[in-house]
Amino acid sequence: MQIIADLQLHSKYSRAVSPQMTIPNIGLWSARKGIGLVATGDWTHPLWIREIQANLEETGNGLLKLKNSSILLSYEKLVEPLFLLATEVSCIYSQGGKLRRVHVLIWVPSISSAEKIIEAMNRRGCKLGSDGRPIIGMTLIQISELVLSIEPKALLIPAHAWTPWFSVYGSLGGFDTIEEAFGPFSKNIYAVETGLSSNPSMNWRIKELDNRAILSFSDAHSGPKIGREATVFQTRNNEQKTENNEITYDDVYGAIAEASLGKNDGNLEIGYTLEFYPEEGKYHYTGHRACGVKYNPQETIQKGIVCPVCHRNLTQGVMQRVEELAGRTEDSLRLSVNNQMISSKTFPNKPPFAMLVPLQEIIAEAIGSPVQSTKTQSLYLSLVEKLGGEFEVLLRTKYSEIAGLSNGKIAEGIMKVRSGDIVIDPGFDGVFGVVKIWKEEGKDPMAEASKEQLSLFQ
Repeated sequence: MQIIADLQLHSKYSRAVSPQMTIPNIGLWSARKGIGLVATGDWTHPLWIREIQANLEETGNGLLKLKNSSILLSYEKLVEPLFLLATEVSCIYSQGGKLRRVHVLIWVPSISSAEKIIEAMNRRGCKLGSDGRPIIGMTLIQISELVLSIEPKALLIPAHAWTPWFSVYGSLGGFDTIEEAFGPFSKNIYAVETGLSSNPSMNWRIKELDNRAILSFSDAHSGPKIGREATVFQTRNNEQKTENNEITYDDVYGAIAEASLGKNDGNLEIGYTLEFYPEEGKYHYTGHRACGVKYNPQETIQKGIVCPVCHRNLTQGVMQRVEELAGRTEDSLRLSVNNQMISSKTFPNKPPFAMLVPLQEIIAEAIGSPVQSTKTQSLYLSLVEKLGGEFEVLLRTKYSEIAGLSNGKIAEGIMKVRSGDIVIDPGFDGVFGVVKIWKEEGKDPMAEASKEQLSLFQ
């Protein structure tokens, strides 16, 4: 059995997050996507932990379920998701003469563990009520010690590991190594989360990540963004289990810990990840948004990191940062693609990944209507409800079934995404990249801009 997991998102109590990010709506959108395991998000916030307790109940195996799942009753083919207690904190402090700003995910197996950690953080003066993703004046070593001394089975995972401003490898606030960041607790960092602007193959180039799992999640701020990236866990040898609720927190913990050791001896393993095209991420290339300057890694080497317009330093992109820290080239990975899955012949035991475009974006481009339009939303809901969820449509449903429930151009768009036949104008300095499934006549700049990723599918 496979279970799709999205274990990083935010509640309505975080900045710049939709007020519709409530527990019932998170459950509903997870079901629409086909996600079987989803993060609660933000359990450090005093109001949100109350909503978690009011809307979810513990199953006794480290996960939680909806107390009232009636919101899902009309969706016969959709799976009711389980929840995992996950939060994200922003550690901002000085170390080594540099201001460090790193976001870390914290997962725990029980509400009682969460409450004990909250109490300890309050005693340390952390202002947890200020935001769903609170800024705390603790070092990564201090937060690791606090959490693991209370809950040894907690998982601490650097979030969106490469973004310039708030990540463990970030060029503007991070570190060059996990050991430098977490010190004696680096041995407890079993995984990193890739973020939207990087994919697993970019992370495979970093030698210190050879012994850590590579995870992908959405960091969603609204319901439709849930699942834009996800990690797929599967029972060993993809054996069948009869019930979704047989999956436990210990299974997830074991899958991640064993992946970091290159082992697969537990009940669950990481099967593959589902990726946003990294070029579509808003920090993929180096540049300045205000000045309209954007450089790929080769251009950055040739032209430098000083903006030719304002003469200030450019915001370094994730691609360039990976080039700085990489211990191996992309060519050395010997990447190959088979049935949408990209893997490395050099590291055949590493879980592969597939790159996707959200279904709503495909529909919107196919029919020439905005993503939020009534027409786009109606077609989207019809497809996911009748075919068993968004990931089922994107990954497995036949062309004829999709076309029969929508139209041929939507089905064609999904097939084009599956084959990688798309073009992307890469994002930079806080500007999301733009995906185009159908090229505009007489225009081809985006095809060249995304050449390094599209070459994987040639």
